[in-house]
Amino acid sequence: MAETVIEINGLEKQYMKHKAVKDASFKIEEGMICGLIGPNGAGKTTIMKMLGGLILPTAGSLSIYGAKSETELAKARSRMSFIIETPYAKDGMTARENLEKQCIQKGIPDKKRIDEVLEQVGLADVGKKLVRKFSLGMRQRLGIACALLTKPEIMVLDEPVNGLDPQGIVEIRELLLKLNREEHITIIISSHILSELSLLCTDYIFINKGEIVQTVSAPELKAICK
Repeated sequence: MAETVIEINGLEKQYMKHKAVKDASFKIEEGMICGLIGPNGAGKTTIMKMLGGLILPTAGSLSIYGAKSETELAKARSRMSFIIETPYAKDGMTARENLEKQCIQKGIPDKKRIDEVLEQVGLADVGKKLVRKFSLGMRQRLGIACALLTKPEIMVLDEPVNGLDPQGIVEIRELLLKLNREEHITIIISSHILSELSLLCTDYIFINKGEIVQTVSAPELKAICK
C-alpha cells in the first residue's frame, strides 16, 4: 500500500467575507499524478499556496509526510518544490545562467546538477539563447528545471500547460510522465481544462467555488465518462 504523503482535513481559507476554500479534505499518495481540476477562481491556487506555506489556513489541518506543526512542515516542505502561478526567470539571461542563480539562492554547491536538469527538461542544447527569446513551452520547461534542482520528492505545479499550444501540452505531459516514472516524483498539477490532463493523471480532485466536489481515480473517471 502506497504511503500517504499529503493529507488535508477540513481545510479552509477565508479573506474578509469571501471563503476561497471550504472544508476541503483529500489525501495524496506516493507516486500519484493528481490533477486538481476546476474553473478559474475555484480555489486551486489557494490550496497550493497553503501546501507551500505561502498562506496559512483559516481552519482545518494539513500534514506532509506526517508533519503537522509549522516547524515540522517547514522541514517536510524541503522535500517538495513548487511552481505557483508564472515561473520566474530573468529574460536577459540564458537558461544556464538562470539555473546558476537559483543554485546560489538555494545553496546547491554541485553545478553538475544544472547539466542534469537541463538534460531532463530538454533544454541542454539551447546554448546562449536568452530567455526572452524562449517560447512559452520552453519557459515552462525552464521553470520545471528550476524546481528539479533540489531533487524534490513531490512537485506542485499550478497550471503549467496554461496557454500552451497542443504540441507544447504534449511535451510537458511527456516530461512529467518521465519524471514520475523514472524519478518517482509525486506530482500535484492543476488545470481548469480536464482534457489537458486526461492522458497524464492517475487521480483527479474536482473543485468548484472552493469546495471539493468529487475525487476519482483515472479508471473511475473513464468509467463515468463512457
